[in-house]
Amino acid sequence: MGVILNKENEKSNELSQRIDADLRAKLSGNSRIDDEDPDFAEDAAYLKDLKKTGKFGWIWIVLIVGAILSLISIFVF
Repeated sequence: MGVILNKENEKSNELSQRIDADLRAKLSGNSRIDDEDPDFAEDAAYLKDLKKTGKFGWIWIVLIVGAILSLISIFVF
């Protein structure tokens, strides 16, 4: 029984080592990011008239969380 389990562990170790080696090889070949390779995400038609969030966009999140907390405190207490 112990011999069978040991062989299965060796097979799974060999398989995992081969998979790791293949993944490393793929990552080393694809790890280079070029500025020349655009993703075209910002060129989409539905994003044409939108502008990016300004530096004070976090204030909206704080206000919404504050409003939710105040509603909770009103109904609980």
